[in-house]
Amino acid sequence: MEASTIAAILLGSVAGGVLADWHVLIALAACALAYGGAVIANIYIPKLAAARPGQSWNLISMTRSFLNACTSLWRNGETRFSLVGTSLFWGAGVTLRFLLVLWVPVALGITDNATPTYLNAMVAIGIVVGAGAAAKLVTLETVSRCRMPAGILIGVVVLIFSLQHELLPAYALLMLIGVLGGFFVVPLNALLQERGKKSVGAGNAIAVQNLGENSAMLLMLGIYSLAVMVGIPVVPIGIGFGALFALAITALWIWQRRH
Repeated sequence: MEASTIAAILLGSVAGGVLADWHVLIALAACALAYGGAVIANIYIPKLAAARPGQSWNLISMTRSFLNACTSLWRNGETRFSLVGTSLFWGAGVTLRFLLVLWVPVALGITDNATPTYLNAMVAIGIVVGAGAAAKLVTLETVSRCRMPAGILIGVVVLIFSLQHELLPAYALLMLIGVLGGFFVVPLNALLQERGKKSVGAGNAIAVQNLGENSAMLLMLGIYSLAVMVGIPVVPIGIGFGALFALAITALWIWQRRH
């Protein structure tokens, strides 16, 4: 599931960059066609019986149930680490996409729209590779052995990447970031869904995870936008971004150990 999602992002990133360089309206038309195709595909998804029939649609009851699910997942050490870890990862991933748009002209001297999307595609390819390797090498019992090193290394490699001025090393480092990301986020997703299914239900676990991930995206993009607004150069932003990510994962691991 994770690999297929990333593969779709990969295809969309590359196609979007090429089409945007050709004509923006064509790129927007392609987006509209893709969304239309998704709507049609949804019609053919088989209908299943409700997992929890008879649930109330009262807003207060639904809110209370959701908050209870948040509390339950937060109190469990494994699901708490998974929630924060995946939220940090996807928040960082979205921020990196915007960072590349400013970084490419400054560091590489390239001003087209396609190069940032190709660089983003290298991250996506790496995540697919890392996800496949994680599926073979990591189990729910061994997640703790790889989550912290992989998470810290992501930040370190982002820091090193920000200092590059050549295209080929940039491609290689971004692919490495993706591989580390696959090793980091895919086992955490599996762990959260497995533990969440047993405690609050798979649907509630995914809903809480989506809240965390979207909140992290908004927060990290806000911090990035503020840094750009006050005039901080893009290379120092990238260095600080990588260092803060590595420190955040380290702090999360230490907090997890103490609790």
